[in-house]
Amino acid sequence: MWRLALIPFVLHAGLMLADETMHVRRGLGAWERWGHPLDTLSVLLCYGLAVRLPVTASGAMMYAAAALGSSAFVTKDEWVHARDCSGAECWLHACLFLLHPVLLGLVGAWAFADLWPGISFAADATGRSLFGRFLAVQLGLTIVFAIWQLLFWNGPWKPSLRIARH
Repeated sequence: MWRLALIPFVLHAGLMLADETMHVRRGLGAWERWGHPLDTLSVLLCYGLAVRLPVTASGAMMYAAAALGSSAFVTKDEWVHARDCSGAECWLHACLFLLHPVLLGLVGAWAFADLWPGISFAADATGRSLFGRFLAVQLGLTIVFAIWQLLFWNGPWKPSLRIARH
């Protein structure tokens, strides 16, 4: 059953790849070149809190606040997207916005599972949570993605702006 929790992450990764491909095609203005890596950093904050916060009610509340903040924060670019994106890209963003709180909710459920009886994640022979291992990989991949976003979009070789107005 725990494998079902992985589906939104895989779907999200595929949609993010499609979104980045669209960004490369159309180019990004300064707002998005900095805003998108900040979105990724807000997710990294949540992942980091999930791994580090104590499994207490106050830890869960801190995580929930960060997850809600991140879910709201990622919508900040919509006024730019409305001007610069195709309908297909706007739809893709809507799908990503729907998945964002689902992913962070799953991470929170894993991180604070001991607070809610009945929630459990499968463990391997060493007793480690398999979802915990998955989250460690997800955290690493998200760090790599954040670095790529920062360097690709903001390095000295950044792509020239090619935004076509829609």
